[in-house]
Amino acid sequence: MHLHLLQHSHHQGPARLADWLSSMGHSHTVFHLDAGETPPRLADCDALVVLDGPLGPLDEASQPWLKRERKLVERALDSRKPLLGIGLGARLIAEHLGAVTARGTHAEIGWHRVTLAPESPLDLPERFDAFMWHREVFALPEDALPLGGSEASPLLGFSWDAGRVVGLLCHLEVTRESVEALLANGTLPDGSERSPHTQSRETMLADPQRFVRLAPLLDRLLSQWLRPRAA
Repeated sequence: MHLHLLQHSHHQGPARLADWLSSMGHSHTVFHLDAGETPPRLADCDALVVLDGPLGPLDEASQPWLKRERKLVERALDSRKPLLGIGLGARLIAEHLGAVTARGTHAEIGWHRVTLAPESPLDLPERFDAFMWHREVFALPEDALPLGGSEASPLLGFSWDAGRVVGLLCHLEVTRESVEALLANGTLPDGSERSPHTQSRETMLADPQRFVRLAPLLDRLLSQWLRPRAA
């Protein structure tokens, strides 16, 4: 399979997701619509991934590239091709599915426990730790099934159209290197300093095994998302 990936900043890339694709024999191309690149043709890929990116409200006046990206997401939703959104990407998908997106009560930064929703169709552990870097949240889109939630965010993701479309606010793709890049270059979400759900840099990087434990979870998620479907 060949995948198109939409990236929005140099320090918020695909991280382990790119390694997984290569290990499974898939190819991918990364596009930067925010840098003025022409949107890719959906016909030239088998699946689309929209990565995380700029924090805060999605405003076309200050982020004119959003209009092109929204159209591409809309076309992907109308197609039969797998679509995965992480962070910003999940918010764009939820928005196109008619869900309300808004600023959450608290920013959620660092490692937090996720409890899988009983009705989640995703084959993931009932409880697991994932990396968070967000303040914005969304409601559950119509006809979607919830992933689960954390103490700060009751809804951290969803699946739609029998799992063809997946949106995640939590990050299963991070590596120590990608988190270090985010800490060095990224702006903390608004309200992070006052949030009881913000961890220190030292806490985020203290346990290398946290990153190791994410690898099989990412594998399980991506394998389900890209599984063959009936035509």
